[in-house]
Amino acid sequence: MVLTRHGGVDALEWRTDYPVPQPKAGEVLVRITATAKNNTDRKVREGLYATHDTGEATSFQMAGETLRFPRIQGADVVGRVVAVGDGVDQGRIGQRGLLDFNIYRSKDPHLNLTPDYYGHGADGGFAEYGVFPSAQFHHIPNDNLSDAELASLGMCSWQTGYHMLTSASVSKGEHVLITGASGGVGSALIQLCRVIGAVPHAISGPGKDKTLRELGAETVIDRMTVTDWAKDIAQAVEGHQIDAVMDLVGGDITPGLIDAMCRDLGTRRTPPRLSIAGASAGNVTPILWTQIYLNQVQIFGVSHGTQAEAQQLIDWIRADRLRPVLAGTMKLSELHDAERLFVERGTDFLGKLVIVPDAEWDQHGAPHALRR
Repeated sequence: MVLTRHGGVDALEWRTDYPVPQPKAGEVLVRITATAKNNTDRKVREGLYATHDTGEATSFQMAGETLRFPRIQGADVVGRVVAVGDGVDQGRIGQRGLLDFNIYRSKDPHLNLTPDYYGHGADGGFAEYGVFPSAQFHHIPNDNLSDAELASLGMCSWQTGYHMLTSASVSKGEHVLITGASGGVGSALIQLCRVIGAVPHAISGPGKDKTLRELGAETVIDRMTVTDWAKDIAQAVEGHQIDAVMDLVGGDITPGLIDAMCRDLGTRRTPPRLSIAGASAGNVTPILWTQIYLNQVQIFGVSHGTQAEAQQLIDWIRADRLRPVLAGTMKLSELHDAERLFVERGTDFLGKLVIVPDAEWDQHGAPHALRR
């Protein structure tokens, strides 16, 4: 499925004559079996990454204008190596892997300030085959994870969530408030907090309390019932100090989340910290700068993550420390419907939607088919 321009779902065109790419030096050719959908797919398609209110459609441009049409989207790729380029061990053929979706431009494994990714700056996984760097297509042999489940653990959400925590230096025992907790990054954050020993508190829509608690949320706050963010959050967390907020929503609620961290500054051990990696409720938030500097609030903008963080996540996946949250699978030929569903999904939708090539459907898609 090829993105031909900015626009609606009709900008995605089904192609049956697209050539199979060939691996160059250091690359592997992957027969793709599953690719998780992410919100960035829609934003890139619709051209929603404008940095100013110009009214013009634009793409993700932190690394420059790398989007070229036609482009195959899809970042969280799972599949099996079927051929290798020069310099790659032939023993890789047949291995199942998960792609670290980043296109890294820095040699520093702890720095990634100009992020780009497969599915934007290079072709991604909404296809039957793809070529990717061998070093970033990580072998995941875990028999207990299906390919669709493995795709739901993809780096686009998990690495973003982990980078939100590391940027804010969240540590063991700290209490973390997570907005948009039922989405891909939010649900990953809940688990990642538990892995590092932090205590996650979730904000989400109605009807998701049980599932989010099962993932590890200490408390779940129904955003539809909140009238005073600072007061209602303090009541929900039973007096615990909120050490850091992981905000994926933005819009008008963010000032209230900051207030929740600043209720009793005299008892804090660390400054209030706010990591931001999304703006699903609005790209403009009215914040008084006095609220920030008088309370010494530290703010971290987060996009993607680093090679070192990706490797840590891969190690945790191999050690079965991360639990897949899979909403279901759909066929690649149904990507138009998947895009619409992704925007219109109801309150009962939780986890990742994974796209499976039609030729792989019986084995890798049908067992997890989304109920519609």
